Amino acid sequence: MAVYYLAKAQRDLGRSADSRRGMQCVADAGGHLAPPPIADLRTSPTSPATSPPPTPSFPPPTGPDATTASTATSGGPTATCPRAAATYKAARTEAEQHGAAGGRVTSQAQRAFALAFPDPDLAASEIGLASQLVSGLTLRQTGHTIDMAALLRDAGTDHGVLNRAHVLREEIRVSGVAIATAILKLVVCFHHAVLGDDQGITDTIIRLRDLTDSGDYACYTDIAAFMSDRPALLGSARWIEDESTVRGLWRHLVLACRSALAS
Repeated sequence: MAVYYLAKAQRDLGRSADSRRGMQCVADAGGHLAPPPIADLRTSPTSPATSPPPTPSFPPPTGPDATTASTATSGGPTATCPRAAATYKAARTEAEQHGAAGGRVTSQAQRAFALAFPDPDLAASEIGLASQLVSGLTLRQTGHTIDMAALLRDAGTDHGVLNRAHVLREEIRVSGVAIATAILKLVVCFHHAVLGDDQGITDTIIRLRDLTDSGDYACYTDIAAFMSDRPALLGSARWIEDESTVRGLWRHLVLACRSALAS
């Protein structure tokens, strides 16, 4: 368990090589902690995923990257976001049964993030629950996840999304959770795509490409391109379905959000 959580922390801090070694050690050992590291290794830049990661047992993979990676490698968000949300709900229940307050709120934050793409109305109540559960706990990354879910919920609106994202970026910088910055840029790109802001999309994708130039989480750059119906810059992921299908599904989320706001 100590090796697993150390590897997870190293991943969040951007120490990818050390993280992969630790995850490999946990995966090789088997046991109830093996599924999350197996999922991480399957989606690592040195071994692009060719099949969906297994459903995790508690504790689940954490950070929005886990949800996004699952979405990316499963073919698209239309089916995967609700499926991920159901998985995190099960993980939250299991954490409650174990009396693990951190695992409970982390799973709930992930559930809120997963639902914020396809169903911002439902996500609002899930974000509220996550905010209640995190109260009194010192979980910076989980707090960032909740804030990013709230930004996704408000994507395309005039609810101060970019100003809030700027404040959150500074909070992430201070916390030192390196990967959260890339996830935040993906959220901001979704906002620009819903608005149809071409310059905002271009600027965000460039920054996102710089943040993932090591190869870690580089599929985020492809996903950002799919959201905005642009050519993939890196071609960094192997998709379960053909790329055009995956592109269409991510683009559908943007157009569905835009349509809902217009009505």
